[in-house]
Amino acid sequence: MDLDLLLQRCRERDELAWEALVRQFQSRVYGIACHYLGSAEDARDLAQDVFIRIYNNLNSCPNAQVFLPWVIRITRNASVDHIRRAKVRPPASDIPAEVAHSLAAQGVNPEEQCALNSRRKLIHRALQQLSALNREVILLKEIQGLALEQIASLLEVPLGTIKSRSNRARLELAEKVLALERGGAAGGVS
Repeated sequence: MDLDLLLQRCRERDELAWEALVRQFQSRVYGIACHYLGSAEDARDLAQDVFIRIYNNLNSCPNAQVFLPWVIRITRNASVDHIRRAKVRPPASDIPAEVAHSLAAQGVNPEEQCALNSRRKLIHRALQQLSALNREVILLKEIQGLALEQIASLLEVPLGTIKSRSNRARLELAEKVLALERGGAAGGVS
């Protein structure tokens, strides 16, 4: 279904259209939240809050062309707010051992899953070593697929800065990944 039509039906409070919209964008919202928060559970909770915000503010998004950047902006802002609030709250307690043992692992091939998880952790560790702006540029461009113009608008940074940051961020990320693969600490040239 066309996104403009889907948005119109959602504005008319069509529940099936809303469900379709959530399904279409839930993994993207969750992925962004997970990158910012680093916790799958927090990202799931935040994604629910983001969709409530989207639902309540659908009329402020004019059309499908700006919908994705609008959703990303809401998710990013909610993630940043969550991080700020978390800094002033004490950490939650751990899961009791008896509950943790009952959680079943999901995956078809444990070896492949382990290799994939190892690679993701390596890239995540490398991403954490980037500057905040470089990390956001990588997240928005390479992972979320936004155009440079959309990123510049979202971050309120000149397009030329985003273009040069995009190239520098990719090079810096590659250097960090290689350094981590070799067993180096921070590695690379900044």
